Amino acid sequence: MGLAALGNLHMVATMITELGHFALILALGVAIVQMVIPLVGAHKGWHGWMAVAAPAAILQFAFIAAAFGALMWAFVHSDFSLRLVWANSHTAKPMLYKISGTWGNHEGSMLLWVLILSLFGAAAAVFGGGLPPRLRARVLSVQAAIGVAFLGFIVLTSNPFLRLEMPPFNGQDLNPLLQDPGLAFHPPFLYLGYVGLSMAFSFAVAALIEGRIDAAWARWVRPWTLAAWIFLTIGIALGSWWAYYELGWGGFWFWDPVENASFMPWLFAAALLHSSIVVEKREALKSWTILLAILAFGFSLIGTFIVRSGIITSVHTFASDPTRGVFILLILAVFIGGALTLFAARSSAMQARGVFSVVSRESALVSNNIVLAVSAFVVFIGTIWPLAAELFFGRKLSVGAPFFEAAFTPFMVVLAIIMPVGAMLPWKRARISRAVTPLIPALILAVVVGLLAWTIQTQKTILGPVGFLLGTWLVAGALTDLFSRTGRGPMAARLARLAHLPRADWGKSTAHAGLGITMAGIAGIMAWQVEDIRVAQVGEPFEVAGYDVLLKDVTREQGPNYISTIGVMEVSRDGNLVATLHPEKRVYPVQGMPTTEAAIANGFWRDLYLVIGDPQDGGGWAVRTFIKPFANWLWGGALIMALGGILSLSDRRYRVGAGATKARIAPQGVPAE
Repeated sequence: MGLAALGNLHMVATMITELGHFALILALGVAIVQMVIPLVGAHKGWHGWMAVAAPAAILQFAFIAAAFGALMWAFVHSDFSLRLVWANSHTAKPMLYKISGTWGNHEGSMLLWVLILSLFGAAAAVFGGGLPPRLRARVLSVQAAIGVAFLGFIVLTSNPFLRLEMPPFNGQDLNPLLQDPGLAFHPPFLYLGYVGLSMAFSFAVAALIEGRIDAAWARWVRPWTLAAWIFLTIGIALGSWWAYYELGWGGFWFWDPVENASFMPWLFAAALLHSSIVVEKREALKSWTILLAILAFGFSLIGTFIVRSGIITSVHTFASDPTRGVFILLILAVFIGGALTLFAARSSAMQARGVFSVVSRESALVSNNIVLAVSAFVVFIGTIWPLAAELFFGRKLSVGAPFFEAAFTPFMVVLAIIMPVGAMLPWKRARISRAVTPLIPALILAVVVGLLAWTIQTQKTILGPVGFLLGTWLVAGALTDLFSRTGRGPMAARLARLAHLPRADWGKSTAHAGLGITMAGIAGIMAWQVEDIRVAQVGEPFEVAGYDVLLKDVTREQGPNYISTIGVMEVSRDGNLVATLHPEKRVYPVQGMPTTEAAIANGFWRDLYLVIGDPQDGGGWAVRTFIKPFANWLWGGALIMALGGILSLSDRRYRVGAGATKARIAPQGVPAE
């Protein structure tokens, strides 16, 4: 390539990235307009000003999408004149990780954050035509206010378009732990969930400003919350799956502060989904539902603060600049503090109309909400306690998995017990005996499965049998609830009616069953896994839990941007070959960092999990072997939960908001229905 061509390429690259920078600043300007004008218009009743909200939301999204596209172009084409590309990319990096490198850093991930924020705002503008004009204007105005705060944060402290005066020939590469397909897709899904909860927050604040919270409001807010919960479920499952196979320690959850930062909003979002049902059906729990909407997004902001403030060290964190942390803390204080102040001022507008007895579906949903909210606060206390102890008492403490498992598990047991019963209870008033009677077969099946698990297990632990009992109870209870909605009559007729049940009913039962499968998977993998750590000699088999493992060979290979040590290992049982696995240990020369690539033979009942380590002085290789029962039930259950959410979201009752139903135009002299 000649000098002229190189000069032209550099000019094009400069133009694209400068246009991206300009688009980002324009997006900030549009967000300010969207924040102010519709809000004033809604207050004054000026329809022209309120109408600015929708096109401004779409335009803001277009500008941010252009900025994000320009940054991705710079990563794909290795434009090292951008400081961000130089610090997080390399010419030898595979294309997938060049693309994912766009959000594999603090500045780029914040740009993805506001892109998704504006996407939800644009979606509300496009699909919110059925909303009352004042509410729609206020929702989009609050959404824009969040955008203004974070766009200002990016422009002032985290600009992704900063340039280097003398561009180097190559970059410093992306963190090797992030060069993985699971981490390429995990952040976008997680952000779609995190940031999607901003819509519930915007609806809550808009309703507080308007002083009107009713069943129609609950029907409008539920689809947005449900969509965010679905994405958050998938994002958490992807992160857990990545930790399982990539880090090489064989775990799926470490109760890392950053893992907790995504789990807490998930718990609050689940509570919000159930609480909004009560507002929609019975116009009760209004204040509690509004508070949950504020807390769900508030804990999303807390998660953003944890990841980007530098107060903790983790492979998940993006930034270690306390100045940025202070900025995010200020955003958190303004929005959550302001919303809670407004919440207190509008308490009189949230009086409940519906009354219900102690034994009713409303009471069951209240119990569900209390368990989910308290469990989220338990996780929060465990997460921040080491920080608080060091800040206020000067003591360094570590709160690890034993605390969380002991403190969090009882709440999940209670939740699993009440869910099938609560789903069967009628609204307003119920008789517990009448609701529980159809669940007796499910209870018997659950007890039998628990006893069977206790009988056949080799390790006498209560965790596995209890987990399988509760998991079976949830799955069988969900199926019983679904079948009970077919009414009475011949079995064939009732089975035929199943296909015509609303998708929301199918979605609820599917999600509850998915939770049961996940619980059983977690209990199985924690109670019955077998771990073996040893020095393995090439050609000498060893036995682990009835499996014969043989290290046949160890080779070295050159990857695109790493050097890999690969083990060739055969696993047999009763003389029959079960799997040939190739665990790896990679070294990335640019960063001088090793990573472990576990080799896993997945199965319905168990995973065979092998990790190869370093060569030993006396010969042989360090090898770690796991037998992990029911591992895939964990992620399969999470995907089934997400599928349940998708089924519910596809129900026309949730896709079409209450206000979207327009009165039909009647002929002259005939009143409209």
